[in-house]
Amino acid sequence: MSSDNSYDVIIVGGGLAGLSAATLLAGRQYKVLLLEKESYPKHKVCGEYISMESKPFLQSLGIPVDDMNLPVINKLQVTDTRGNELNTALPQGGFGISRYKLDAMLAELVQNAGATLLTKTRAENIQWGNDGFTVTAKGQEYKAKVVLGSWGKRSNIDVKWQRPFITEKISALNNYVAVKYHISYPWPADVVGLHNFDSGYCGISQVEDKRTCLCYLTTAASLHHCGNDIKKLEQDIVMKNHWLHKIFSNATFLYDAPVTISHISFEKKAQVEEHVLLLGDAAGMITPLCGNGMSMAMRAAKTASALADQFLQSRITRSEMETNYTAAWKTSFSKRISLGRFVQSNFGKGSTTAFFIKTANALPFVRKALINGTSGHPF
Repeated sequence: MSSDNSYDVIIVGGGLAGLSAATLLAGRQYKVLLLEKESYPKHKVCGEYISMESKPFLQSLGIPVDDMNLPVINKLQVTDTRGNELNTALPQGGFGISRYKLDAMLAELVQNAGATLLTKTRAENIQWGNDGFTVTAKGQEYKAKVVLGSWGKRSNIDVKWQRPFITEKISALNNYVAVKYHISYPWPADVVGLHNFDSGYCGISQVEDKRTCLCYLTTAASLHHCGNDIKKLEQDIVMKNHWLHKIFSNATFLYDAPVTISHISFEKKAQVEEHVLLLGDAAGMITPLCGNGMSMAMRAAKTASALADQFLQSRITRSEMETNYTAAWKTSFSKRISLGRFVQSNFGKGSTTAFFIKTANALPFVRKALINGTSGHPF
């Protein structure tokens, strides 16, 4: 497409999926525009543990994982407020890296690949018509043959489209808040911890430069019960787990304030809306307990990019691109996400969490099945 404001592909949202897709498609010599509402580097609410399944993909993009001295994580610890504890190996394992660092590295790759990256630019509307798209941002109109949606958990586009999860009544799956810190704390570099408390759980693992990511998820009701005061929530509820009490009491917090997000929904979502292929959280919020959302977002980007490439070469129709993407997404993720939702619905509850830990300790095959069920093959 020849016009300055016309592109082969526009990607809305510059998280891991959007950045990965932009790098892949620009590398195939397509004219690509990536719109991101914030700028890089930036902190994001995220557990910052990436399973080894995505290591080959990141290396193929140009991220030198082996040369970055990142913590290699191959052990899992799960605890509850009653003192129960599970310690087990993670056969595939993963590594720790902050979104602050990884997203900035990927953003540089996007630009090196020849894509146009506009930061501090929120997409205001995506309109379909005449077998193409018009995307409006900052009063400018951009045209494209293909649009990929890679925005976060709840965007203005979701609201504009009135997607079903936006209008759902409050339930156990759609009203969470998340809080993330980076801390200085002597947490073992090879362990990812999952510490449960009433109506929530907290993940902890090392990232680069011996920093540790501390990220917890809880219900909006719990925060409201504490007067919407995060510090009171942590004191009255989170720190009832003695592991978390020890961490919160002895860590040095490296932010002036935590990074937070609210109105998190784990409801099912469509993978294609208004002919837009959706990636990552936009396609179906990935519960923290279904494996690794960072890897799953990047895998979806690889799948969508390959299908967009086939469509732009006129090897498949738009309808085939959309159908094939939905089918591939479900094949890759449906069972994994279903298992995550099941575990999600039971974690943060005293008796069920205790039962899970005791069962996993007593029955190795249960522990193995859960770990394998939330892991993917390298891609």
